[in-house]
Amino acid sequence: MPEPIIFYDIPGVGKAKAWSPNTWKVRYTLNFKGLPYKTVWVEYPDIEALCKKIGASAVEKRADGSPLARYLDKTYPDTPQVIPEEADTLIAAFGDAIYAASSFAFVPIIIPAAFSILRPASQPYFRKTREVRLGGKLEELAPAGSEKRAASWQGTQKGVHKMAGWFEAAGKEKLFVMGDKKGITYADIMLASWFVWFKKCCGEESQEWKDMMSWDGGRWARFVAAFEKYEVVDEGEDVVL
Repeated sequence: MPEPIIFYDIPGVGKAKAWSPNTWKVRYTLNFKGLPYKTVWVEYPDIEALCKKIGASAVEKRADGSPLARYLDKTYPDTPQVIPEEADTLIAAFGDAIYAASSFAFVPIIIPAAFSILRPASQPYFRKTREVRLGGKLEELAPAGSEKRAASWQGTQKGVHKMAGWFEAAGKEKLFVMGDKKGITYADIMLASWFVWFKKCCGEESQEWKDMMSWDGGRWARFVAAFEKYEVVDEGEDVVL
């Protein structure tokens, strides 16, 4: 077996210890491939210092994280491949399509929810950077019971329903992007990471998560259930700088 991969992630609290959709792309991929790894938890303010310490230079990569998935496929060819060569381009584009489908209507809901599950060490950084980016206080983006929140959630549902249509384009519903015979690919992992973001930040007992899992005849509940065995989160350890 290969040496455990050191996997850096941003910690939350409680059941939301692993919550970021971007790092979940990596975690799902590692778990799906069965690769051994150890999580090192890094707070937002420590990321820059860590990168300098380990010599990780700033680089521009696709937001969908596909370069890393390709690296794991090439480096560990004996593990299940998540990006089939014939679908490489389409899978890369799918990451953008997920977010474009909803026109980012979900942002006013999910960003404050993400803030609420962060450890105190990361909250000031997260608040400052997100409020500058979004142009307002987190608490004012989509307050509970407000028209803003209703509109945001309605837009989110509309986008998710649009995605459901992609899976029925051939006239018969399929669970995975490349079809049920092909099974899970990185396209599915990207989508699952988007859903787990809501699951961890809003909470499994929240009405919004329950509503989301009921949309489109419950097809998303079936999709999410297919990834539950890949939601393993190791205890890990906090970074030492």
